[in-house]
Amino acid sequence: MPGKIQRCSWVSDDPLMTAYHDEEWGVPLHDDQRLFEFLVLEGAQAGLSWSTVLRKRENFRKAFQGFDPAIVARLTPRDVERLMKNEGIIRNRLKIGSAVTNARLVLAIQKEFGSFDAYLWHFVGNKPIRRAFNRHGEIPATTEVSEALSRDMKKRGFKFVGSTICYAFMQAVGMVNDHVTECFRYGKV
Repeated sequence: MPGKIQRCSWVSDDPLMTAYHDEEWGVPLHDDQRLFEFLVLEGAQAGLSWSTVLRKRENFRKAFQGFDPAIVARLTPRDVERLMKNEGIIRNRLKIGSAVTNARLVLAIQKEFGSFDAYLWHFVGNKPIRRAFNRHGEIPATTEVSEALSRDMKKRGFKFVGSTICYAFMQAVGMVNDHVTECFRYGKV
């Protein structure tokens, strides 16, 4: 249809999904706290739809105190129990526990690399991988880079960081541009 904005085919009519696609997905992100937020949210999404996570995002932000890794790292088993009762988030004990574990590991990475950002972005040579797919069906679920990131994170003790989750994370934070070539965002990120 002439004049209609072309978007990636996974974008639904849901205004939240449209805004996420148009304003966030694939935009290179270099803020440690926001990177940690996406790591937690991508892990929470495992087995669920991204729209479910987006609808609960603000509740997650409140529950995990803005996704400050230093604060989340100090959460206790009692805090995890409290979060398990929070109907505003995805109440999965393993996923909630992984947020705490991963926060502690982000702090260790910050000491080792100077920032979580520096650690993550070195996997892509500190610049986004620019892809050129015409259809959503051509986009892989994993790549050699997501496999390498997953392996390294697992070796360090991170949870919910399989290769597919890592690749979705990389797409979300702009480490890879997987907007299809006809999408209006393709040339902008």
